[in-house]
Amino acid sequence: MSDCIIKVENLTKHFQSGSETLTILKGLNFTVPSGATAAVRGQSGCGKSTLLNILGGLDKSDSGLVNVAGLDISNLPEKDLTEYRRKKIGFVFQFHYLLRDFTALENVMLPGYIAGQKKKAAMEKAEKLLADLDLSDRSHHYPSQLSGGERQRVAVARSMINDPGLILADEPTGNLDPHSSMAVAELLYQAAETWSTSLVVVTHDEKVAGQAQLHFELAEGVLKEAGA
Repeated sequence: MSDCIIKVENLTKHFQSGSETLTILKGLNFTVPSGATAAVRGQSGCGKSTLLNILGGLDKSDSGLVNVAGLDISNLPEKDLTEYRRKKIGFVFQFHYLLRDFTALENVMLPGYIAGQKKKAAMEKAEKLLADLDLSDRSHHYPSQLSGGERQRVAVARSMINDPGLILADEPTGNLDPHSSMAVAELLYQAAETWSTSLVVVTHDEKVAGQAQLHFELAEGVLKEAGA
């Protein structure tokens, strides 16, 4: 874990609210080593999701350096950002965003197929990912036929289909009951270890955050490293 998967310097993000300028992120500086798992905690509205969206190329900072997997994404054009999101980043959100008319298997394989994998190869890889997450017997079920925990596990498998160097998870257990929440969290951390992928989790859940190797607190626009 000597190399950094994430290196952020002086990251600032503003939002305009009427005539008022709100500074959501105030000169953030932090690194995450390759292969590490990190959790970011903070109150609702503190900017956790904004930070994750910037790391994932879904939003842009107003100033500062954002280097992910050796690539400075701070000023990448949209075409390159699309490629970056597709091939280097895996996303897991609070809501699974599975396509309701596609089976679990099809939902997992689709991003791989779109990214250029052959259909058969994408299908075989999706089958393996679902098997790794103990979902083989649910692979031909539609999202409506799956429990909330199962749907989120499918979303975890989908995030891995393109072998990303980094998984970004935004409140991945926020929509689940306590039992399903811990099961999905454990699977997410286990998957990151199994597939040698770095992981950053934004969560309000102390138990979910506690499984990470690195712990950060975001408050009043400032990010600080915290104890477990």
